[in-house]
Amino acid sequence: MSETPLVLAILDALEEPALLVAGQRTRAANAAAEALLGRDLVDQDVRFAIRQPQALDAIRARRAGAFEVRGIGGVDRIWEVALTPLSGELLLVRLIDRSARRAAEKAQVDFVANASHELRTPLAAVLGFSETLAEEGELPEPLRRRFGQQIHDQAGRMMHIIRDLMSLSRIEADRFSEPRQQVDLAALVRESVTAAAHLAEERGCAISVTVETASALVRGDHGQLRQLADNLVANAIRYGCRPDTPPIAVRVGQAGQWLRLSVRDHGEGIAAEHLPRLTERFYRVDSARSRDGGGTGLGLAIVAQIVERHRGLLDIRSTPGEGTEVAVRLPAL
Repeated sequence: MSETPLVLAILDALEEPALLVAGQRTRAANAAAEALLGRDLVDQDVRFAIRQPQALDAIRARRAGAFEVRGIGGVDRIWEVALTPLSGELLLVRLIDRSARRAAEKAQVDFVANASHELRTPLAAVLGFSETLAEEGELPEPLRRRFGQQIHDQAGRMMHIIRDLMSLSRIEADRFSEPRQQVDLAALVRESVTAAAHLAEERGCAISVTVETASALVRGDHGQLRQLADNLVANAIRYGCRPDTPPIAVRVGQAGQWLRLSVRDHGEGIAAEHLPRLTERFYRVDSARSRDGGGTGLGLAIVAQIVERHRGLLDIRSTPGEGTEVAVRLPAL
């Protein structure tokens, strides 16, 4: 039995892996199926191509419809198996990758859970201290002041988290909108460093700014790029500076058709296994240290979204014991 050239052409035109099966044998397979399941599938038992029991049972029964399975092409991959009976005994088997969709759904669920947890912790502190203040009986003035300060600090922390969440939402809403402002990146960076001077002074560290290009103009959203620079500088101060370390080095320079902004600290550094996850929302290398430093766990997630909207590149390099450098490249004007 041979399939017509038209049928084979249609099969090859499908982007997802697809097989034509007759009885127990694979009659045809497109390039995507061979890339996923291996070559030399044609005229072989269908079990050479698909070893997932649920899928095999449905194929043998020529059961029309679609269902999801795991275990094809990898343990963690999730596929929608779509079965369509054709003329004669032919059955069209399509494998539609649902891994990314399921990962996105899980990320959304995790995000809501993490956001709820991050807000619940300071909220519990506010409720506890406020209930104590509302109780009958006088509190010593130093204790009353301390409780009041704790309420203020924890409420400020919640406001910071909410502000960052709203920023992420706005950036994502604008991600398909091309930024149109002309922004002087060097001037913007100097503004961020000036604004962060009080935080650096509290930590006892210095910041050096070096501009290595005559023109530092990019097309962008001034507010978002300022937020990007603020987050990079603040992170370096919180986690990468002490009175005994060299100054944080902020540089703006040309790199071919790009402008490169880098922020280098000389702190504890970050182990390699953490680097791929640093731009995840609420991901922290050290939760206690991050909270003590005033971070929300959203700073680099915001940076990554802004870089993506500006069609730029983000690079994070770190060596434990030596420090971290975060570099952003943006198309130069």
